[in-house]
Amino acid sequence: MPSAAATSTPRLPSLDTLRALAIALVYLYHYPLFADGRLALGPVAELGWIGVDLFFVLSGYLIGKQILGPLHTGQPFALGRFYARRALRTWPAFWVVLAAYFVWPAEMGGRTPPDLWRFLTFTQNLGLQPGTAFSHAWSLCIEEQFYLLLPLVVLATHRCGWRGAKAWALGAAFIALGVGARAWWWPQVGDKPMAYYAAIYYNTLCRFDELLAGVAVAGLQISQPAAWAWLMSKRRELTALAVANSALLAWALLTHYFVDGPGYGAVMTIWGYTWVAWSFALWLVLALHPATALHRWQVPGATTLAGWAYTLYLVHKAVGHLLAPRLAEQGWRLGRPLPW
Repeated sequence: MPSAAATSTPRLPSLDTLRALAIALVYLYHYPLFADGRLALGPVAELGWIGVDLFFVLSGYLIGKQILGPLHTGQPFALGRFYARRALRTWPAFWVVLAAYFVWPAEMGGRTPPDLWRFLTFTQNLGLQPGTAFSHAWSLCIEEQFYLLLPLVVLATHRCGWRGAKAWALGAAFIALGVGARAWWWPQVGDKPMAYYAAIYYNTLCRFDELLAGVAVAGLQISQPAAWAWLMSKRRELTALAVANSALLAWALLTHYFVDGPGYGAVMTIWGYTWVAWSFALWLVLALHPATALHRWQVPGATTLAGWAYTLYLVHKAVGHLLAPRLAEQGWRLGRPLPW
């Protein structure tokens, strides 16, 4: 889900490029929901679900900078102000779209949403069954839960004097928790696609570790200047690694993430989400490097698309539902309904 997070630092076109890429991937993935027939999207669309993972990494980075920056410089961190800013950035648009789903359910998708209180408490993703209205709000729930808990954990560790290696070890432990949760659930739901979504794909415990990849990049940039400088000196090596790793990851996801019949693979379920997140973290580092083409190249329209990404994500399924009959009239073959 596209993050509405922001920082006090100048807006970077390279991060807008990544945001625009993320929302484009999500759109390509959901394209078969309302029209499939004229565009041969192939593996690009099949991998489009990782756009949400890219948003998770960007969210983790931006929120991590907001929390870790003041603490590293010895400034007080205003917890109440942080929560208020997050609420003002994410809640108004969410409430408007949520109201539309309950007031005009037929027009917004023709399906019944879960109970309203689950949306208002951002717990809709817990035990979520695929196929319900506004199901894509699951990622917003994970982000809101993350916004709530991350500053509390960081402040607690800061007051306990956990710095450096101890703080990094704690982060690694949380990542291991996410991996362990997926390892626990996979034997029970790996061959049951619908149950897989409820137990793993939508599950906060199974997905929150992806945001920590972005937090780690922020922590490295803020508190480890020597390590960050070393990374910045390895531009060519990092670029080659990012390209090669992404190619290998794409192959692994296309061939081993889900296979008709056996279902979701163990390795790509247990480790794949972590691999995706850290792959995007690598591209994030390149986006922050002032000498890379990703940092210097301003993609036309990317800033505008990135600015609208959050709202577009909230409404894109409903828009697709409204457009489907009109596209059919123009000869577009309607795609098969997808559970998510």
